[in-house]
Amino acid sequence: MSRGAGLSFETVLVVILVILLLLILASCIKIVPQAQAFILERLGGYRGTWNVGIHFKVPFIDRVAKRVNLKEQVVDFDPQPVITKDNVTMRIDTVVFFQITDPKLFTYGVENPIMAIENLTATTLRNIIGDMELDQTLTSREIINTTMRSTLDVATDPWGIKVNRVELKNILPPAQIVDAMEKQMKAERERREAILKAEGEKKSSILVAEGNKQSAILDAEAEKQAAILRAEAEKEKMIREAEGEAEAILKVQQAKAEGIRLIREAAADQAVLTLKSFETLEKVADGQATKIIIPSELQNVAGMIKAVTEVAKDD
Repeated sequence: MSRGAGLSFETVLVVILVILLLLILASCIKIVPQAQAFILERLGGYRGTWNVGIHFKVPFIDRVAKRVNLKEQVVDFDPQPVITKDNVTMRIDTVVFFQITDPKLFTYGVENPIMAIENLTATTLRNIIGDMELDQTLTSREIINTTMRSTLDVATDPWGIKVNRVELKNILPPAQIVDAMEKQMKAERERREAILKAEGEKKSSILVAEGNKQSAILDAEAEKQAAILRAEAEKEKMIREAEGEAEAILKVQQAKAEGIRLIREAAADQAVLTLKSFETLEKVADGQATKIIIPSELQNVAGMIKAVTEVAKDD
């Protein structure tokens, strides 16, 4: 019975030792996941940095001192009191985006990297805001962000940290400053409204004046065209009247010539010519004259008419 019990104890002891050995061997195998790095120390001193993959360490001598996250990290710091150049106290909270680039420096460079970044952010922010007035602070977020990022990036290089971005999350002025700003904004809005209204009225007046101007120009053009048309009509009328008078004169002259031609063709004798003379005197008598002078010798008148006839015949 005692021998069986002894064999059982030895067997159990061997099993325990094997299990302990397996546990020790298992603890010596480390797998580093993506975006992480392990800091390995041997007997308290820096041994090396394990990157992604499987690694082995010596039991009881080597140890993983720190697991470092290589992803970009975001830290939101509490609002910090700052004083502007014109002695206005406000509270500003910041958001810092950083990434660890050197796990060794991050592990051994500073005791508490996050606290160090927070304090460095607060002091840098006070230095920047201290050189600005309140209005400039409220309108210069991009300048403040850029200046803080470059300053923090240089300061955190010895810690193996790269600051990618710094953002001002909130700027909280005192309550009385907020009230004054709201009143100023209200007054500014009212001023802009008045300016826009005045500009609208001005543009309306300009448009009305332009419309009147165009209307006057169109009226003048219409009057000018009407005058031109009237002048052309009057001219056409005068031309036609002149043409009518010329045609009437031509007709009269043609009639006279025709009468002379008929007299010549008829070979009128002295008696006929004398009769024509009397007819001419009759026409003269039809006028408005109160006195008529008749030649003493009608023979002479007939002779004159005959002479005219001869001249016409020679032609």
